[in-house]
Formats: sequence, structure tokens, C-alpha cells
Amino acid sequence: MREWVTIAELAELGHPALPASERGLRRLAAEAWQADPARWRIEGGAVHYHVSLLPAGARHALARTGNGTRPQSPVWAAFERLPEGLRKEAMRRHRLVVEACDAAAGSRKSVAVIRMAEAHGIAAATLRGWLRLVKGVPRADWLPALAPRHAGRTAQADCDPRAWDCIVADYLRPECPAFSACYERLRDAAATHGWAPVPSERTLRRRLEREVPRAARVMARAGREKAQRVYPAQRRTRAHFAPLEAVNADGHTFDVFVTLPGRPKPFRPVLLAVQDLYSGKIVGWRMGESECWPLVRLAFLDVLSRHGIPAHAWLDNGRAFASKWMTGGTVNRFRFKVREGEPEGLLTSVGVQVHWTTPYHGQAKPIERAFGDLCETIARHPACAGAYTGRSTQHKPDNHGSRAIPFERFEELVAAEIARHNARPGRRAAACAGRSFDATFAEAMETALVTRASAAQLRLFALASDLVRADRESGEIRLHGSRYWCEALVEHAGRQVIARFDPQDLAAGVSVCAPDGRFIAEAPLIGDARFDDLDAARAHARARGEFLRASRAALEAERRLSVADVADLLPAPAPEAPAARPAAVRLVAGASGRAAEVPEWDGAALSRVVDLMDRGVLRPRDE
Repeated sequence: MREWVTIAELAELGHPALPASERGLRRLAAEAWQADPARWRIEGGAVHYHVSLLPAGARHALARTGNGTRPQSPVWAAFERLPEGLRKEAMRRHRLVVEACDAAAGSRKSVAVIRMAEAHGIAAATLRGWLRLVKGVPRADWLPALAPRHAGRTAQADCDPRAWDCIVADYLRPECPAFSACYERLRDAAATHGWAPVPSERTLRRRLEREVPRAARVMARAGREKAQRVYPAQRRTRAHFAPLEAVNADGHTFDVFVTLPGRPKPFRPVLLAVQDLYSGKIVGWRMGESECWPLVRLAFLDVLSRHGIPAHAWLDNGRAFASKWMTGGTVNRFRFKVREGEPEGLLTSVGVQVHWTTPYHGQAKPIERAFGDLCETIARHPACAGAYTGRSTQHKPDNHGSRAIPFERFEELVAAEIARHNARPGRRAAACAGRSFDATFAEAMETALVTRASAAQLRLFALASDLVRADRESGEIRLHGSRYWCEALVEHAGRQVIARFDPQDLAAGVSVCAPDGRFIAEAPLIGDARFDDLDAARAHARARGEFLRASRAALEAERRLSVADVADLLPAPAPEAPAARPAAVRLVAGASGRAAEVPEWDGAALSRVVDLMDRGVLRPRDE
């Protein structure tokens, strides 16, 4: 770790425990550091301060800048920051000093200095001053030591600290006031509170731009998102991927009005597209009225059926992609909790590893760049004239809302433009090298190892799934107002099952699986019948009778013994054990001192009394 540092080095270090500007550092050195002569010195024309004067955090940061290599000489660091003219002057001085030293080797030094000064048209005293600058300095550091030290005017106009704090707080705020307006308010406040001195507006503006970093000014006035753009963006390459190894998907709402039969008002359709990250080709897409999970399912169905199963998928964390039907069972989803027994999502079930992108950050999804191209080629296409809405309410064309395009025609236009987007040559991506997305993808697919989807996996993507509970009596499944049943569901009555169905064709029946994925049966739709339809009632009774007869036949096949046979197999009852005799008997004595006699039970007399009371002949005595 270096022991001596200059003001320039500390300013370059930029540690928060130290003043941000060189002027502030010089003021701190004059007020505090130079009080101890043993811890500062002049070397090579610059003032050096011992590191023990620095705060602990600044010392640690200074130690980390070394990185284990020989630290750069402070005079060279200052030399590199000089303008070109001063560096040329330093080179001229260095050349003369070296010549003077070489000439002095064979003669007296004073004579050599005078001769060199006369030969180059400079004063001998000037050359002697340059020689004094390099006295005791290593020869390798002569060039920066001979650089001119004058820096022009560096004085700063005095300003009342309260006035400075006032204009900084007024100017650096999200409302972005003009500096001139802030200065006018400062003058009024200074006159009221007696702040003095207050420099001119231009002086304060220059000081603010000099002492407050531009990134801090941008953050205060434009916000964090704008300040992030001050820092250079990360450029990520996708050339290391194989084709269809990784894809990204997102939805885009077109700025075009379209119509659908049965929908009274026009609407803006949604394109849900899947893009291959290696080549940039759009490998699957679907159009719909809104961004929803069935649209995501169908778009990925196109990818699986045409090309194969991707290994990774970078998705937006909206409700369509984070739906349990698409990514259920993925523990790192941003939305929805993973319930116990929740069915696996379609992407999870085929082995696609889902990655979630940063919300509201278009740079995290390369497909946003493709959407920018499609906005120009589709939304502003001549076929969409009059139906284009503009990108916002402030950019509506004059013919806004004059017409709307039928959905089928617009879908044909989208298909043609996406094909043209994939086939356009001259792409500048690293993997494309001037070729089209189609050509890049096709060439790489010839040598790529891609997992093909089986027929069962394609059927899985063609159907949606939901976790439902079968009826506790019959085992029937109720889904979206429809009922489904088959005999196999009777064994799962009251249990949770997974019903896979086609949302666009609920009458086609459902595939029922156990929560662990085991297939149970195909359950057809139980249709509703008219109240007065006797034929339907007879058919239902006939089917129920067949079911009961089949159940009875199964019962008879399994029940080979009668109840009498079971009774015969049981052991005979054991004889009754004799009554236990007590060891002693206690006699009950009456008033006469004799044992009371217990009258005999007369059941017939009690029966006659009850009969007379029932006929009303006898009445109970009122208490």
C-alpha cells in the first residue's frame, strides 16, 4: 500500500468520506492536514500527504486500488491529466535538461548550462530552475516533474452556505424548475434573511455543474430510471445458445382497430409471439382478443409441433404466463402461491425451465425489438389505413377511427409480415452475420440436438387442466357449468382429480388424471335434457338400470358366500357362566324389627289399571 498521496489522486479516488472536488480537498488539507509538518511534503513539484491523515474507509479504498501491482507514480497520474500543449512543453524541457546533464559530464556543470541556454535561446536561470525541479527525482520521472504547474484561474467566488444550500435544494427536485427561476427565488430569500455574499447566476450554475455529479443531477430531476441510463447498459450476447435451446415470449397489443362477428365494438388485437434467442426468429405466434393463458398455450403448441421443446424460456411475469395452467409447480414464480396438490403447468410438465424477466424492462426481452419492427410494418401498413390508432392518445392520426379491419384479414396480414420479418436478409446480430433469421435458424438446426415433442405431449398442450373435486356420491365432475362422468370416477368420489379439457370445445369431454399425473379415464359430457322429454328419461333410466345390473353382477361375482354360510363359520356361543354367589347377605329390617316382605309382582292387575286409564274410567290423582 502506498504511504503518500496527492490531492489529484484523492480526487480521482472519489471516496464519499472525502470532499468530492479538488478544491474541497485543498481546503481540508490547508485547514487540518498541514497542521502536522511531519505528515506532508513536497516531492516532484506536488504536495504529498501521508495516508494516516485519511479516514479509515478512504485508506481501505486506496489499498484496493493497488490490486497487487506497482502503484503508478503520482506525478505521472497528474501528467496524464494535463492538456496536450502542456505535455509538449514538458517534452521540450525534458530534452533540454537531458542534453544539459549529458554535456555537463565532460565539463563544469555551470559552463554546460550557459552554453545550452545560449544555443537554444533561453535564459540560463530558466534552465537552472528546470534542473532544480529534477534534483533528487528518479530519471524515469523527469518528464512529469518538468511539466508546467500553472493551472490558470482557480479562485472561486464566495457564497453564503445557506444560500448555496437553498439553491441546491430548489433546483435538484423532480419538478425540474429552471435555474433562472431558482436564482430569482434565491435572491428574494437572501434579501429577506440577510444572506451574503450571493454570486451571480452564471457563477452558481457553473459551481453546481462542477461540484454536483451529472448522475446525481439526473437522478434528482429525472428519477432513478433516467439515472440508470447514465451508466452504460450491459450488452449480452446470445451466440453461445444452440437453436431452440432458449426462447423468450411476450405479448404485444397492436395499435389497430379490428372487428369480430358477435362483438359490437372494435378492439385492438393482441399478438403473443415466441422468439428463438439464438437466431432471433419468431418460431410461434397466435392472435387473440387479450393476453391470456390459452393464447400462451397455443403459441407454445406451435413451437412444439413445428420445431421441438425448448430447454429454457424467459417469460414476462404477467398473469397469462404466470398462470398455474402454464407454469404451475414452478417455485420461483413472481405471482400465485404453489398449492399442495397443484397440477404441474404445461411448460413445467415438458421440462422447460422457466426464467422470469424484470417487470417493465424491455431490455430483458429481445422480442421487444422484434415488436418494434412489426409495429412499423403491420400497424402502419397501407391495409390498416383508417384503422391505425396511433401509439398514444396524443398521436392519433386525422383519420383515426374511420374504419376497422376484420379480424381474419388482419391475422392474414400479420402472418405475411412475420414471415417477411423472418426471411429479411442483412441481419446484424452476431449469429446471423448478414443472413436472415430463417437462414440462421435452418443452418444451425442441421447440427443441433433438439428434443421432439411426442404425440402425448402435443395432446397435453392442446388441452388445459384444472384441479377439481369429484362429487362425493357419484364422482361426477362439474367444470364451467358442465358435468362429466364415467364409471371409473365412482372410485374417486369426493377426491381431488385433474381434469384436462379443451376450453374451446367443452362438449368433447375431459381427460381425468390423479393429482400425481396417473391417467384415470376419459369422462364424456352429461348433457341436460328437456323436462318433458320422455325418450331422454327412458334412456337415462335404461343406462342407470344397466349400471345397477353391472354393479349387481360384480357384487355376485365377488360375494361367493351367503350370510347363512358366514353364520355357520362363526364359532358356537359359549355356555352362560353360573351366577356368582356373594360372600355375605345383608337383611333389610322393617318397622317391626323383622325382615320386610317384598310383595309379589301382579302383572295382570297392572294391565287392567292401564286399560281403565286409557278408556278414561280411572283418572290419575292430581298432586
